[in-house]
Amino acid sequence: PSGPAPAAVSTAPPAAGLQYTIQVGAFRDQENALRLAEKLRRSGIADAFSYVEGGYHKVRFGNFPTHAEARSVAKRLRKRGIISSWFVVRPESYAARRFAPDGLRRSIVATASEFIGVPYRWGGTSRKTGFDCSGLSMVVYRLNGIDLPRTSRRQFTAGRPVPKERLLPGDLVFFSTDGSGRVNHVGIYAGNGVFIHAPRAGKKITKARLGSGYFRRHFVGARRFL
Repeated sequence: PSGPAPAAVSTAPPAAGLQYTIQVGAFRDQENALRLAEKLRRSGIADAFSYVEGGYHKVRFGNFPTHAEARSVAKRLRKRGIISSWFVVRPESYAARRFAPDGLRRSIVATASEFIGVPYRWGGTSRKTGFDCSGLSMVVYRLNGIDLPRTSRRQFTAGRPVPKERLLPGDLVFFSTDGSGRVNHVGIYAGNGVFIHAPRAGKKITKARLGSGYFRRHFVGARRFL
């Protein structure tokens, strides 16, 4: 199920390639990164998330059309005491700019696979505290340089429809698990009929088969963003 959808800071259209983002902190202690991400979200920055890279816990947020605009936002947040040190991440640093489509698809699946075993948490966007389904897809895509809406329904609306028989790794697959016909769950297609998702409370991020009876019955459609 999808988490809440507070107002976002990002000014780019849904599913656009990330332009300039802000990174704050590089902590040895994961708790520091989690506290900072939560502080940013409480300040109205809905897309703040923490992740691990090179043994450090980092926080990123935003999607700004220019370096100058990202700097301006960061300076205002520092003046308010919400952040301290920061730097602007340039778009060319992301997989979406560095890889051809096939390589980008592999990178998306590899990123999603790193989170297998992390617990489900409604509204979650963190490796430690957990993810909900759309939090997982949003963070995986953002780490690869693609801006995705926060909720499964908005992700479904933003993407381009793709038939199930033409799915490629990295596409998103959507379900209506409550029988209403409305999208309320999303997973990341990994190829060979398998997708990666955050199932529900009490479960962990795992792989599942699209052809299984449950997911076949509740499948709504698939969307492509690459």
